[in-house]
Amino acid sequence: MKKYIFISWIILLFTSACNDDLLDTEPETSIPESIAFSTPEKILAQTNNLYKQLQNQSFYGGRFIVFNEKRADQFGQNDGNAATGSAVWNQNVASTNDFVNNVWSIGYTAINASNILISKMNETTVISKELAKNYSAEAKFVRALCYFNLVQTYAKPYNQDKSALGLPLRLTPITTSGNNDLARSSVEMVYTQILKDLDEAEADLPISYATQLLNTSRAKKCTAIALKTRVLLVQNNFEKVIAESEKIVSATLPFQYTEGNLTQKLETNYAAIFGGSYTGTEAVFSIPFANSTTETPSAQYALAYNYLTQPIIFLTAEGIVSDPVFSSATDARSGLIGKSAANQKVLKKFSVTTAPFRDYVPVIRYAEVLLNYAEAAAHTNDLEKSKALLKAVRNRADPGYVFPEDEIATKEALIATIQKERDIEFLGEGFRLMDLQRKVQTLPAKKGTIGTAPLVLPTSSNYIWPIPSGEISTNHLMEPNP
Repeated sequence: MKKYIFISWIILLFTSACNDDLLDTEPETSIPESIAFSTPEKILAQTNNLYKQLQNQSFYGGRFIVFNEKRADQFGQNDGNAATGSAVWNQNVASTNDFVNNVWSIGYTAINASNILISKMNETTVISKELAKNYSAEAKFVRALCYFNLVQTYAKPYNQDKSALGLPLRLTPITTSGNNDLARSSVEMVYTQILKDLDEAEADLPISYATQLLNTSRAKKCTAIALKTRVLLVQNNFEKVIAESEKIVSATLPFQYTEGNLTQKLETNYAAIFGGSYTGTEAVFSIPFANSTTETPSAQYALAYNYLTQPIIFLTAEGIVSDPVFSSATDARSGLIGKSAANQKVLKKFSVTTAPFRDYVPVIRYAEVLLNYAEAAAHTNDLEKSKALLKAVRNRADPGYVFPEDEIATKEALIATIQKERDIEFLGEGFRLMDLQRKVQTLPAKKGTIGTAPLVLPTSSNYIWPIPSGEISTNHLMEPNP
């Protein structure tokens, strides 16, 4: 990990204080290690730096989400250039591919930054113990989110083989060269650590912050709980999905969570989620971008550029966009579909700003919590609760809609309908690949203007990404994927 972790620590020291005002920091110049945690302001800057790691344009700042959509089946590819990720869409990336190496590198950079902060907060006397626990909890949330994304990308799905090789579990800070060699823990062990981090984060995170912007852009108690519902759903641990959901979803309509000055619930106006304010009641956790060209993703990385401006990828006619929802005059989600100059259907969710691209990236929305809960309730035979949660999501977008009885009458039909609602609701937000793989389903073949991408069976080596060549070359205990 020397190439990625030791260097990233140096980068952390020289950039972490240069955070934007969205996270209430004052811009500073470079900070040497000896004083990086010497004042409350510098500690806050290091904490905010964790979120800037997630903001990287190869991670949640853009391409990680786009690549997840490319690997699934809802989008065709227009551009055959390798720089636009054509090999990702074609299911043909190698361990030497920059994209494969970059996602790994950025994820572990954020993990190491989290480890450093946790270690420093265990010994600091500069701030109160309560605030130190708060910051450490934020670091555990970021670490859990990164490990969750990486284990899904580079290891077999939990429900396919939880004893398979997972990831190196790096839980202590690396601030010098060396310490590269660490074997892979099992998939199950990685998930155990993710949930441990989220449980501990929940215990020590604040209920809310002083502003809606901070409630959207920093982890709070319900942020950790919401992410747990996602992780547990991937594990098919439906009883625990329900237990976590009940913490932040009221028992009856209107489904919501209210605590202190914080309210999380569905936005009444669907378009408002992507309309430029970004900090409404539905935003459980988002990646913000300030009015600064230094932090916004460059064109080929940005969600808006990939989906709409260019577009590099378009909605395949055979995919979920063919559902009547997207041609309905009464469903608000139909307004998020447009047509390109080539008469292809394209996604308009991320269209508020053109270059520099400053659309916030939604990581966790309250709608996901409700649909996670709905699916878990259906699996545990609480069909009435499941239907109520499903209808809440659909009727927010289309108040008069009534599901046909045959789509919700049985457990099997209801689960299928919930999946279709997920495909509609989260189109372009990076969920489709996760849903296919947690169910250990084939990645379907798909058509684009550059040809046809083949289907990928769960038993195929390219069902997951290969371990990056950079990691293999520096970690002598790292085993590649078979």
